[in-house]
Amino acid sequence: MTITTLSSRDFQQNANLAQKASQKGPVFITNRGEPVQVLLSFKDYQAMIGKKRNIVDALAMAGLDDIDFDLTPSRQLPRLADLS
Repeated sequence: MTITTLSSRDFQQNANLAQKASQKGPVFITNRGEPVQVLLSFKDYQAMIGKKRNIVDALAMAGLDDIDFDLTPSRQLPRLADLS
Protein backbone atom coordinates (compact mmCIF):
# COMPACT_ATOMS: atom_id res chain seq x y z
CA MET A 1 0.00 0.00 0.00
CA THR A 2 1.26 3.42 -0.95
CA ILE A 3 0.22 6.50 1.01
CA THR A 4 0.12 9.72 -1.01
CA THR A 5 -0.06 13.19 0.51
CA LEU A 6 -1.34 16.17 -1.47
CA SER A 7 -2.00 19.73 -0.42
CA SER A 8 -5.58 20.87 -0.94
CA ARG A 9 -4.31 23.13 -3.73
CA ASP A 10 -2.56 20.23 -5.49
CA PHE A 11 -5.69 18.13 -5.06
CA GLN A 12 -7.85 20.81 -6.69
CA GLN A 13 -5.44 21.16 -9.61
CA ASN A 14 -4.80 17.41 -10.06
CA ALA A 15 -7.95 15.56 -8.99
CA ASN A 16 -7.29 12.93 -11.66
CA LEU A 17 -3.84 12.24 -10.20
CA ALA A 18 -5.39 11.83 -6.74
CA GLN A 19 -7.97 9.38 -8.07
CA LYS A 20 -5.26 7.26 -9.68
CA ALA A 21 -3.14 7.37 -6.52
CA SER A 22 -6.12 6.20 -4.42
CA GLN A 23 -6.08 2.90 -6.32
CA LYS A 24 -2.68 2.18 -4.72
CA GLY A 25 -3.57 3.39 -1.22
CA PRO A 26 -5.07 6.27 0.74
CA VAL A 27 -4.49 9.85 -0.34
CA PHE A 28 -4.10 12.32 2.52
CA ILE A 29 -5.23 15.84 1.63
CA THR A 30 -3.65 18.53 3.76
CA ASN A 31 -4.48 22.13 4.55
CA ARG A 32 -1.47 24.14 5.72
CA GLY A 33 0.39 20.92 6.38
CA GLU A 34 -2.32 19.33 8.54
CA PRO A 35 -4.26 16.29 7.25
CA VAL A 36 -7.92 17.24 6.80
CA GLN A 37 -9.34 14.58 4.47
CA VAL A 38 -8.57 11.12 3.15
CA LEU A 39 -9.44 9.87 -0.32
CA LEU A 40 -9.98 6.10 -0.62
CA SER A 41 -10.85 3.84 -3.49
CA PHE A 42 -14.38 2.47 -3.25
CA LYS A 43 -12.92 -1.02 -2.82
CA ASP A 44 -10.86 0.11 0.20
CA TYR A 45 -13.87 1.94 1.62
CA GLN A 46 -16.04 -1.17 1.32
CA ALA A 47 -13.34 -3.27 2.96
CA MET A 48 -13.15 -0.77 5.81
CA ILE A 49 -16.89 -0.68 6.57
CA GLY A 50 -18.15 -3.85 4.92
CA LYS A 51 -17.75 -6.69 7.36
CA LYS A 52 -17.31 -5.90 10.99
CA ARG A 53 -14.93 -8.32 12.64
CA ASN A 54 -15.92 -9.92 15.92
CA ILE A 55 -13.62 -11.17 18.66
CA VAL A 56 -13.88 -14.79 17.52
CA ASP A 57 -12.73 -13.87 14.00
CA ALA A 58 -9.92 -11.73 15.38
CA LEU A 59 -8.64 -14.52 17.60
CA ALA A 60 -8.84 -17.01 14.73
CA MET A 61 -6.51 -14.98 12.49
CA ALA A 62 -3.55 -16.81 11.02
CA GLY A 63 -0.23 -16.29 12.76
CA LEU A 64 -1.61 -15.61 16.21
CA ASP A 65 -0.41 -18.97 17.48
CA ASP A 66 3.16 -17.61 17.31
CA ILE A 67 2.41 -14.96 19.95
CA ASP A 68 3.18 -15.84 23.55
CA PHE A 69 0.51 -14.58 25.90
CA ASP A 70 0.95 -15.36 29.57
CA LEU A 71 -2.02 -14.37 31.67
CA THR A 72 -1.47 -14.61 35.39
CA PRO A 73 -4.47 -14.28 37.68
CA SER A 74 -4.53 -11.28 39.98
CA ARG A 75 -4.35 -11.97 43.69
CA GLN A 76 -5.50 -8.48 44.65
CA LEU A 77 -8.88 -8.10 46.30
CA PRO A 78 -11.31 -5.47 45.05
CA ARG A 79 -11.01 -2.12 46.81
CA LEU A 80 -13.69 0.43 47.54
CA ALA A 81 -13.44 3.57 45.46
CA ASP A 82 -12.32 6.69 47.31
CA LEU A 83 -14.93 9.29 46.31
CA SER A 84 -13.84 12.00 48.74
